[in-house]
Amino acid sequence: MNLTPIESYWQQFLAATGRDTATRYADCFCFGSGEAMANELLELVLRGQKRATASALPWYEIEREPVPQKGDFVILTNFAGAPKCVAEVTAVTILPFKGITWEMAKREGEDENLASWREGHIRFFTQDGQAVGFEFNWDMPVVFEDFEVVYP
Repeated sequence: MNLTPIESYWQQFLAATGRDTATRYADCFCFGSGEAMANELLELVLRGQKRATASALPWYEIEREPVPQKGDFVILTNFAGAPKCVAEVTAVTILPFKGITWEMAKREGEDENLASWREGHIRFFTQDGQAVGFEFNWDMPVVFEDFEVVYP
């Protein structure tokens, strides 16, 4: 049986952790937009610095994608799509963008302060919204996920 690199990586994870072979992963993706950002954010995850992520709830609604749930497993890849780790979602909070606190934002491991986090995410959500069909505003619901790398 010929497995894709993602399927093969998932099978390695199941074998290494003793999980039931019927266990499924909820998603497989890279962070950010563009090669440099995707690989930089992945590196932060692999170093243990990035332990959370934020995404726009309207994106899930427009794309008809399920909102992440606590306990979901996700395969994180580099920009080229090569699997690099498996993470388990440990908490999901949906709140307005303006409700994100520094305590939350610093778990993303990307910024030195809340103002910097907001600036970068406003830019990202504005671009994402233009591409998908929603408009950023301070009351926009954000899906804030905490996660833990569980493999390797």
